[in-house]
Amino acid sequence: MTEPNSIQMKDTTANPGPLGLLAFGMTTVLLNLHNIGLYELNSMVLAMGIFYGGLAQVIAGIMEWKKNNTFGTTAFTSYGMFWLTLVGLVLLPKTGAIGAADDKAMAAYLICWGVFTGVMFVGTLHLNRALQFVFLSLTILFFLLAYGEVGGVSSGFKHFTGYEGIICGLSAMYAGLALVLNELARRTVLPLGPV
Repeated sequence: MTEPNSIQMKDTTANPGPLGLLAFGMTTVLLNLHNIGLYELNSMVLAMGIFYGGLAQVIAGIMEWKKNNTFGTTAFTSYGMFWLTLVGLVLLPKTGAIGAADDKAMAAYLICWGVFTGVMFVGTLHLNRALQFVFLSLTILFFLLAYGEVGGVSSGFKHFTGYEGIICGLSAMYAGLALVLNELARRTVLPLGPV
């Protein structure tokens, strides 16, 4: 009896993680610079939300699917769609076709994303410390933003939330850049804190 020949295929596709993390991180930093009052909400933030935070993360999610990474697929595709829906929430009312979401609706939207992110944070407990920080700080950010929608908060609270968002975005940028530099150097240049 002869055994069938087995063929092993090696995955030689690029790691989409850095793309997704950088798209998320840079867009988050730029939006939260607006939240701390550095500039008004403008076309730069919305364009980043559509093209880099939105489309680039969806592409990264599809690439993670190809790599059989359920966590990466779910995270990047979901957060890419988060950015696209957030831009939609800003732009759709300007068409006059539909009214703007009120504070309660926005709080519900942000709470749903906070719950989702909290559960995804639990998933990072199997990954590395850098991703744990990204997802934990993002969970906190969503709940702070939700509270800001219905809590009648001061501008100081909104600025605090913006600074927390900047830290979250910078942590995602760090993780993405660490993945790129560590892969290129074939050693740890920027540590990710493996579990």
